[in-house]
This record gives sequence, structure tokens and C-alpha cells, in this order.
Amino acid sequence: MNTILVAGIGNVFLGDDGFGVEVVRRLQTRLAAGELPALAAGVSIADFGIRGIDLCYALLDGVDSAILIDATQRGGAPGTLYVIEPSLQEPAGAEQNDPYAVPVLMSPHEMDPLKVLQTLRMLGGGCENVVVLGCEPQDFGCEDGNEGRMGLSRAVEAAVEPAADVVVRLVTARLERLSALSA
Repeated sequence: MNTILVAGIGNVFLGDDGFGVEVVRRLQTRLAAGELPALAAGVSIADFGIRGIDLCYALLDGVDSAILIDATQRGGAPGTLYVIEPSLQEPAGAEQNDPYAVPVLMSPHEMDPLKVLQTLRMLGGGCENVVVLGCEPQDFGCEDGNEGRMGLSRAVEAAVEPAADVVVRLVTARLERLSALSA
């Protein structure tokens, strides 16, 4: 069966870092209400939070395509959405079999999508169709000596529903492409 993984990424205790988690919650609510029938078959929607290793294993489990949703700092206005197609190739100048290269280290309590994709490649993973839906954060709730904050800023909260709509369009396009390839 062709599968598409929609993965929410982020730490809900760090303000806007919880963006991906909130988008996945909205999608799951809409799916449960029957609003997204096209996403019911062959699509898995999951909140991975800060569990990078779990996401890596999910990507190793026969996923054809993945949409990772995360807060992404790129210099835009808070709430700006980005669709990013990360390169899964080795960085320029990297030696693939360098015995002195620093290994990819993943903590079970962090989520760095780049490290997840590097680990996936290192383990021989085959999910080549990966896109990141990012949202420019306003803050991570750690300003003024605070240790974090639950809840999104207004600008990022306003981007959640449009982001869910972007995910639906991305998934629909991938399902159509996978259907055409299998026909």
C-alpha cells in the first residue's frame, strides 16, 4: 500500500515551536469529523512532538512520501508559511565513507528534521519524497527570562488553519501522483 506520513513536529512547551503539533491536531479533528475523506486511506497523520527517533523509525516503515510540519525560522514575518523540499543528498564536499566524520547523533528528546533525514539515509531509508511545511515563529516563549510558554502567538495561531489547507493540497497531489504511478 502506498503511504503518506504527515508528521507534526515541535515542543508544545516552547510557544510557537508547537506549530506542527497544532496543525496535526486540527487535521485529525477534521478527519474525525469526516471533512477529509480523501485523506482516510493510505495517509497517516501523527504528532511526533520532539521524538526524532520515533519519526525516523516511522519513515523507515515503508513510507512513500512525508510531509513534516514544523516552526521554521527563515527571516519572514511571524506566521509566514514555507513549503521546503530539503535535499537528501550529501552536503557539498562531504565524504561518504570518512572514518573521521562526526556521526549523526540524535537524542530521544529532541527533534531536528535534518538529523532525522540524515539518520534515515544512514540507515538505508527509502523515503525520497519529503517536504517540510514550515511556519515563521514569533517567539518560543523563552523571552524575558521565562522558561517557556504553552500556546501559540496570535500570528502563528492564525496560520494553523491555512497550513492545514496546504497539507490537504500537498497530500492530495501526492495521492494523485502515486495513483498515476500505480496505474
